[in-house]
Amino acid sequence: MQFQSPPTSKAALEEGDAFTPRFDAAGLITAVVTDAHEGTVLMVAHMNAEALALSLETGIAHYWSRSRNQLWKKGETSGNLQTIVELRTDCDQDAIWLRVEVAGHDATCHTGRRSCFYRRAEKADGGVRLVIDAAPKFDPGTIYTK
Repeated sequence: MQFQSPPTSKAALEEGDAFTPRFDAAGLITAVVTDAHEGTVLMVAHMNAEALALSLETGIAHYWSRSRNQLWKKGETSGNLQTIVELRTDCDQDAIWLRVEVAGHDATCHTGRRSCFYRRAEKADGGVRLVIDAAPKFDPGTIYTK
């Protein structure tokens, strides 16, 4: 699947019906992922054109792993596949929002938790500390053996 070049006018970009994702200089677009039913933010990732095309073609979320420098089908190892319920783009088409249903353990984070946002920042002793407020749903050591 090839994506069209962004339109030349701001009005066409913001109000037109052409899906023309704007990838950054590294060829990536930010993807915000939420639970399709509760709206919980599950993760933030990046997609290249291939990952976005595969996601649209298969209905299963694919991403680009910057740390591994490779395409990544979310849940392929853990069984926690993300089925896309809805895919949206923002006004200038440089970010994607995926509303997904998660299979398997209903966990998205590689730490075994439902969301990658399992810590909250709190003021403490003149600074800030992180507090974990979600237990893992599975043991990542038994799933990720590489």
